[in-house]
Amino acid sequence: MIPYLDLKRLHDEQADWFEAACVSLKSGRYLLGEETRLFEQEYAAYIGTKHCIGCGNGLDALSLIFRAYKEKGMLHDGDEVIVPAHTFIATILAVTENHLKPVLIDADPMTQQIDDRLISRAITPRTRVILLVHLYGTCSMTPLIADLCQQHHLLLIEDNAQAHGCQYEGRKTGSLGDAAGHSFYPGKNLGALGDAGCVTTNDDELAAIIRSIANYGYSKRYVCDYVGRNSRIDEVQAAILRRLLPLLDEGNRRRKEIAEYYYTHISNSHIQLHHCERDSVFHIFPVFCSKRDALKQYLLDKGVETQVHYPIPPHRQRCYSSLSTLSLPVSESIAKTELSLPCNPTMTDEDVRQVVDAVNSFQD
Repeated sequence: MIPYLDLKRLHDEQADWFEAACVSLKSGRYLLGEETRLFEQEYAAYIGTKHCIGCGNGLDALSLIFRAYKEKGMLHDGDEVIVPAHTFIATILAVTENHLKPVLIDADPMTQQIDDRLISRAITPRTRVILLVHLYGTCSMTPLIADLCQQHHLLLIEDNAQAHGCQYEGRKTGSLGDAAGHSFYPGKNLGALGDAGCVTTNDDELAAIIRSIANYGYSKRYVCDYVGRNSRIDEVQAAILRRLLPLLDEGNRRRKEIAEYYYTHISNSHIQLHHCERDSVFHIFPVFCSKRDALKQYLLDKGVETQVHYPIPPHRQRCYSSLSTLSLPVSESIAKTELSLPCNPTMTDEDVRQVVDAVNSFQD
């Protein structure tokens, strides 16, 4: 069986993470210690921002950004946030958690990223933010989006949970806008051994507010300037991430190599490939098939494990029934047809060939 992602094998092959975890445990400092400080410093340098603030997970990272902008007086309840309709639910949760209004924009049918051609007509006097999601590890930034932000004085916030190491015009995603949320969930290109995340930004004041809110709202111990929360990366996860960060680019290179093989060798006319016109680190390699469930079972029978991202779009979730009347046909089609093939650094060349052979032999 070729697994979709073998995390045990991945971590067995990568770095001295176990030793790093043991060293951090022996220090006796499990939160807000030297490993966290160094990881924040090193990841900020990697992304190309002044600040990195570790937090509990990727959802917290996005939510903290919105909350901090509210504390700065730049966002208020009811303000509108333009956001892709095709995304993981956490992107929308971060908006509504802060009493902001998500304005969902349908996906481009070729790239599955936000369709920038639809954004301008959705901008109103209450629009304050464009929230980009670099979905599948593919950069979703475009010149048009940059122009719209400048023209309408909008904040640009990035959901960089799936795109560690991706680039746009020589800059890393996560450094393109005013702030970015990152997830280090174990299955990410840079993954911890549990939940972890961070915010990157060049805004000194924003960084200070986020750091405070994430640590109970403290300005100093037991002195609270904000109604805070507890969202901190722990020393063990920071130590592991520090050891894995230098291997990220090589892992991304291997993902791109596998993706290129898929693009040049998958020839099944019943299957549509993700059109990747901008840089990607291929956190996910999606294909699209009208008989997705049959394809998934067929590949499983052939010894290839796959996943579906994401079978129910946010506006069709029960928790967002108020959005259910929206017409978002491309996003709904993606939800019905998307299937993710294995694409990760643990795969051998023979694994990749077997995946291609199985995909090509499927008959609709």
